[in-house]
Amino acid sequence: MTVLGTTLDPRDPAYLEGRGTTLQWLGDLEKALDEARAGGGEKWVTRHHARGKLMPRERIEMLLDQDSPFLELSPAAARGSEFPVGASVVTGIGVVEGVECVVIANDPTVEGGAVNPYTAEKIRRAAWISSVNRLPLINLVESAGGPAPAGSIARELSRLTADRVPTVCVVFGATSGDAAYLPALSDYTIMVRGHAKVLTIHPQPVHGAANGRSGVEVRATPVVPAAGPSGPADQLAEDERDGLRLARQCVRRFNWRKLGPYPRTVRPAEPRFGAEGLLSLAAADPAGFDPREVLARMLDDSDFDEFKPGQGSGLVAGWGELHGYPLGVLASPGGWLSQVETQKAVHFLQLANATATPLLFLLHTGPVTAEERDAADVRHDAPLVHAVAKSTVPHLVLTIGPDPGRTRVRADEPRFQFSWPRPTADPAADDDGVIDPRDTRTVLGLCLSAVHSAAVAGAEHVGVFRP
Repeated sequence: MTVLGTTLDPRDPAYLEGRGTTLQWLGDLEKALDEARAGGGEKWVTRHHARGKLMPRERIEMLLDQDSPFLELSPAAARGSEFPVGASVVTGIGVVEGVECVVIANDPTVEGGAVNPYTAEKIRRAAWISSVNRLPLINLVESAGGPAPAGSIARELSRLTADRVPTVCVVFGATSGDAAYLPALSDYTIMVRGHAKVLTIHPQPVHGAANGRSGVEVRATPVVPAAGPSGPADQLAEDERDGLRLARQCVRRFNWRKLGPYPRTVRPAEPRFGAEGLLSLAAADPAGFDPREVLARMLDDSDFDEFKPGQGSGLVAGWGELHGYPLGVLASPGGWLSQVETQKAVHFLQLANATATPLLFLLHTGPVTAEERDAADVRHDAPLVHAVAKSTVPHLVLTIGPDPGRTRVRADEPRFQFSWPRPTADPAADDDGVIDPRDTRTVLGLCLSAVHSAAVAGAEHVGVFRP
């Protein structure tokens, strides 16, 4: 057992300054989250409630098990763009009847839940997470729709069906566009009486056109459940709460089992150092940053077995546990990798895959100078690029520096990708969300639990813990 130490001093002015800077960034983030939670504004939210309808987060709260966490994904999507913050949809992972599920809920108060480019990307990402992690998918639909995005959710639903991952769709109101096909594509469909209306648009051949040639006429077909289930509905709910009850009932009958290993430690010890120190580390300069300080506040019992500590000091690698799950860590505290560091990373990746251990890529780097770019030898990259591409264990990414583009240690298609707050944020960034550094251990623990819903490649060849 190797217990990490710390050099942070809460009385140090630099510590206090870094903490204050991060709290300012978190204040800006909280404003964006408040905008997303506000939906289309007070007027539209009041009108929505007056019709006896719930907001998307209210629907999710009633759907999930009581007092269970909800890991919301990209809550501030579209921030800084011409589209409303939140992208008119709420996505995330929560527990329903003891089963971890991906939930997608349209916000009808934002332009009727219309789809924009950020909406499409956010839904695609959530559906992909459902598919790759073998998590049942629940769609809470009420959307004015929009043009079907390339690689739309229909493709991901088809993948889930092929992999025998259940999908549930609850229709709460008028639904059109691409979203109108969700009820028919889902395994279980529930519609709310008097409110659910599915409007599908499809072409019809037209003969004897004025120009003498056959043409195409677009017709809309509404499906309105009235006295009983009709159209694609399997069950008819009396109101929204009843619809959510029926959705929970569907999940209860899934007879769902995780395929991945359970946590190795049932009651893991908390880190020996408090999470408050992460606020100061979030604003630390990459030049003086030590990733071990983060790991000491994140891993179980602050226990970290470093891999090849005497070689390639520009890359920190090693083993630990997080909420009882074994975890490999690759941390790049700055700069481009040397040949020795690349060989170290490749060897570590091979060992992680041989032992079916998920990997966390911890990135903290600054801008690349012209001198560094000229001095970099890209020939060192090839073995690492190949090793990452061949890696089949789950990859998680946590970006805590201002510019991850500098690092050469890149995860390939990470299962989850989060970042700490930074001074500026690209609204189109490929991120699952910006998180409070103090929540890092909890967020990554939820992610590790989710990825183990699917089988971990190679686990069948090594001993795994089963209670």
